[in-house]
Amino acid sequence: MNILDKIVAHKKKEVEYCKSNTSVSQLENSIFFSRATNALAANLKNENSSGIIAEFKRKSPSKGIINDAFSSLEVVKAYENAGVAGSSVLTDEAFFGGTQQDLISVRNDVSIPLLRKDFMIDEYQFIEAKSIGADVVLLIASILTPKEVKDFTDLAKSLQLEVLLELHDETELNHVCHNVDMVGINNRNLKNFEVDIEQSIRMAEKLGNDFVKVAESGISNIETLQLFKQNGFQGFLIGENFMKTTNPGLACSEFIHSLKS
Repeated sequence: MNILDKIVAHKKKEVEYCKSNTSVSQLENSIFFSRATNALAANLKNENSSGIIAEFKRKSPSKGIINDAFSSLEVVKAYENAGVAGSSVLTDEAFFGGTQQDLISVRNDVSIPLLRKDFMIDEYQFIEAKSIGADVVLLIASILTPKEVKDFTDLAKSLQLEVLLELHDETELNHVCHNVDMVGINNRNLKNFEVDIEQSIRMAEKLGNDFVKVAESGISNIETLQLFKQNGFQGFLIGENFMKTTNPGLACSEFIHSLKS
């Protein structure tokens, strides 16, 4: 069993536990449930946008603890001040050290779009995402069928949530449905966590220009980002490169300053 299989197996148990403790009606009574969501795709299409989706991530299965010295609010607020297009907040606790509270605590204090980064396998999680203040949800093609992607996308849309669909290789292209907002290509193989920077570039041409394209993982310098941009990408998900520093917000600010100069 690879790490992705372990995560999904654990997630199924976690979702069932959450269902038994918090009903759908309780989620729908959240103060965030009726709020108007913010559009990440529109931000990424803006020609003046940095295109950066900066991530708050404490740890990962491959690297262990990355940075647990800051709260999500401290980091994401600093990201917003730095000029990011949006932020991604990990809410998986068992493998990434995140919690739903990490997203909740940020929501009232930032106006940038927030992506709930988790392993979405059940309808309940989408209602949950809306209830904790997310604007965008992540769908990972490698753990879903094409039908599940379509059905979950329809559900997300009914909740006014945008969808970022994550692909890894050509075999997953049939997961792409017309109403996803963004298609991300993860340079990191979630089965073994190895990074292949060229993966996004090889996939970009096959996707065409119908979707906002997001390069994910392995972006550590301006040159790599510019290469992706030249190949049609408008979004750039960056987490570890900022989080591994002693001051993620400052690292993000300096990166964007260099990008714009």
